[in-house]
Amino acid sequence: MKSLPIASLLLASASLVSAGCYAAASSPSNHNPMTTNDIMKFESLKKPVISANGAVLAVEVAPDRGDSHGLVQMLASSNKFTLDGASKPQVSRDGRFAAFVVKTSLLEKATASEKERKKLKSGMVLLDTETGKETRFERVKEFKFNESGTHLAVWFEAKEKDKSTKDKSEPESGKKENKAKVDKFDKGSEFRLIALDSGASQNIANVTRFYFDKLGKHLVLASNNIEAKKHQLVLVSLSSNKREVVRQFNNQQIGEVSLSEDGKYIAFTHGDSEQAPFGREYRLSLLDIASGEVKAAPVSKEWKLNRYSELRFSQDSERLFFGRVPQVSQQLALSKILKQEDLFNEKIITDQRKLRVWHGDDARIKPNEIEQYKKEIKRTYLAVLHLKGNNLVQLADTQVPDVSLQEQSRYVLGSSDIPYRKMITWAGFYRDFYLIDLNTGHKTSILIQQPSKQKPKLSPNERFAVYYQQGDVYLYQISQARRHNLTKGLKVPFADEDHDYPSNAPGYGFGPWLENDAGLLIYDKYDIWQMNTASFEGFKLTAGKGRKQGIQYRVTGLVDDENTPDVLKTNQSLLLHGYNEKSKGDGYYKAKLGTSGVTTLMEGDYKLTTLARSQDAETIIFSKERYDIFPDLYSAEYLAPQKAKRQTDLDAQKQQFNWSQSELVHWTNGDGQPLDGVLIKPTNYVEGQKYPVLVYFYRFMSDRLNAFPQMKLNHRPNFAWYADNGYAIFLPDIRFEVGYPGASSVQALTSGVQKIIEMGVGDPDAIGIQGHSWGGYQTAFAVTQTHIFKAAVTGAPVSNMTSAYSGIRHGSGLARQFQYETGQSRIGESLFKSPQKYIENSPIFYVERIKTPMMIMFGDKDDAVPWEQGVELYLAMRRAGKDVVFLQYENEPHHLKKYPNKLDYSIRMMEYFDHYLKGKPASKWLTQGEAYTEYKKAD
Repeated sequence: MKSLPIASLLLASASLVSAGCYAAASSPSNHNPMTTNDIMKFESLKKPVISANGAVLAVEVAPDRGDSHGLVQMLASSNKFTLDGASKPQVSRDGRFAAFVVKTSLLEKATASEKERKKLKSGMVLLDTETGKETRFERVKEFKFNESGTHLAVWFEAKEKDKSTKDKSEPESGKKENKAKVDKFDKGSEFRLIALDSGASQNIANVTRFYFDKLGKHLVLASNNIEAKKHQLVLVSLSSNKREVVRQFNNQQIGEVSLSEDGKYIAFTHGDSEQAPFGREYRLSLLDIASGEVKAAPVSKEWKLNRYSELRFSQDSERLFFGRVPQVSQQLALSKILKQEDLFNEKIITDQRKLRVWHGDDARIKPNEIEQYKKEIKRTYLAVLHLKGNNLVQLADTQVPDVSLQEQSRYVLGSSDIPYRKMITWAGFYRDFYLIDLNTGHKTSILIQQPSKQKPKLSPNERFAVYYQQGDVYLYQISQARRHNLTKGLKVPFADEDHDYPSNAPGYGFGPWLENDAGLLIYDKYDIWQMNTASFEGFKLTAGKGRKQGIQYRVTGLVDDENTPDVLKTNQSLLLHGYNEKSKGDGYYKAKLGTSGVTTLMEGDYKLTTLARSQDAETIIFSKERYDIFPDLYSAEYLAPQKAKRQTDLDAQKQQFNWSQSELVHWTNGDGQPLDGVLIKPTNYVEGQKYPVLVYFYRFMSDRLNAFPQMKLNHRPNFAWYADNGYAIFLPDIRFEVGYPGASSVQALTSGVQKIIEMGVGDPDAIGIQGHSWGGYQTAFAVTQTHIFKAAVTGAPVSNMTSAYSGIRHGSGLARQFQYETGQSRIGESLFKSPQKYIENSPIFYVERIKTPMMIMFGDKDDAVPWEQGVELYLAMRRAGKDVVFLQYENEPHHLKKYPNKLDYSIRMMEYFDHYLKGKPASKWLTQGEAYTEYKKAD
């Protein structure tokens, strides 16, 4: 594609067809218009969880601004409970109890001083779902039900010292005793164990770690008090609620603790309490619960344990996994000037320097190295102790540092990005993948320079690994070290068919494995294939219906356990989620392993999202939504979602408002490419009347046809608010051409807008555009190429690709070069090879063409796009005498976080569009700006 002249882009439209709107009745026109205050109070559902027995649903109900409340719903009845201030629910296994975080109220935070806010801590509330009794606790750091649901652990925040009173331990003479200085990392706090059946509780002081076994037999705790030289390993028998100190030290800080799942062993680490925790070396010991015997794990000169060495037993209790490091040492300290001669000591003086050396051969550029530093400090290298033979095997090492651990008994997958860290800067993310033998630590290379997101998947019985590479899916046969191309003879693509980046297209991923490693499910864009690992052949489980009808099928509704992979039984029936690419509607379907075909359970003009599945029962929770239907929660049997029972009714909130509908629009752009988009008409739309249009976009937007609008104030326009204030909202799809992202975006935008005008909906003299980040870039570029837009708001845009190319993403410390050469910015070559493309796609070089008023928004601590990009665009437009205003939100990242700023930006954006698209009087800030002012500081 070549850059097109403005006239061509303005005329770029074509023969188009718009598709059906929902036949929903219009809301009464006598309702009051929606306001920002309404949006603040509008509630959404967050973090739904279901009890393992499928009996109880708990969910957080959260307004955009204000305090959440918890909702607990009994699924088999209409009984429900509401808990004030509650969020982030947990439910006991049998559903008898639910627990929620209770955050400090918004009012208390807002009225507290900055110093007071730092001291505010969350609490928790425990609900008995049989009696409705609430028990509340203050200053809770963590809480957790044990796996069997018989007990609740409540771990409290450490008590703060009252500095206003004299330390009672200080002697009468006033002389202070020499107390050991205790690092914050070593300090414990009060812990309470509650037996849920009786309500009896017991407290343990100075707890630093705790762990429940998964069978519900035991709880183990580390209780450490360095000042009292009292370090205890405490074991609680959950059947009797009796606790016992099974190991005690005077000078050994107990670190991590864990329990084997068969109830035989306690594993714990311990190290010299007089050493600072940063450089403290730990030892690993195992305690036999029955005999009380303690056995030290093998040690080596090459590998040590530190304070970050976590412990994890395998579910069969035959192996203990933990992390080790090559060395443990205390943190380096710089020299200080203490006396007169130090003022002239070269070493001491230069120690006061502030210097970072950037070397051309550094594996990571310095900002990325700094951002990764804390993560690297905490990095450990996985090892395994085989309990029967007391055999210790190092699995990860400094060359293959990362290991993906599930419930394996013979092999694990390891990976390394070390060979590619330097090239991350321009080429993106790659890894080498290895098969690691748990018995020997031997590593077998199976994939070299594989895109990091295209990870191989190990089979549950560890006979195979499956991976995607260069358009095909391969099966690696471990015992024979042989590879088989599973998709070579299949006449459909397995590479992403919508990939429009300057990089190799990724695959669509894999579904679950079949039992005994007999096969697995793999995905193309539409269909699911069942592959046989013996014959290396497969068939379309969905019978090709997906590709024929444009439905994208995926397995859904399985139990989610990150440590145990899903395994499907022979002839098992499966629930599938389907997305119809043509209608943009969703459905639930049923398929049966071994049989080609799909049965429709429910489908329609709505969006379905599977949210939870009970562990021990076949109950799922899902939401069903449309632009004019709130995504309330439904419960159903796993294979009968069409018989679902509605469990929440937050849709009632919108009855007080006028509410519009969305409709699907089709058109063809100037290149003859068919495109889709979503049109949201104003509330109380009148046929034949022309309306101001707000265009919002990013890449693909038509899949949002059936999405309920996000009822929040943030960096995006609130669709419902704009629709209720007389705007049509248009969400067009953008399809890019590598090397010409700007021009291809403008073609899609102008042809789409022209369609909305031809439909008689859009007022050609009142078309506005708003985008953020990548959408912000496209917005800024579009107005340099077309005058179809009468006002533009661009958030966090790249304005000059030549300077942004070697900018830094401050959130990650990564250079931005890879985004242009292989990623989202889609240039496909370096600045040095194709400088003209960087110029052609940069708004700043065409500012003299701009006739559209523009408002630029940036947070000046943007962690993705250098905020100076906004300054460059502002200064260029200012120099060229263009209509421009720049909003700089102080100490804000890429997306606004502080609510006052989100509200302010939302109000100003509406005022901006109201002025330029509706002709309303301009606000003073828009005509005169705002002078810099320093305000009186709060007392």
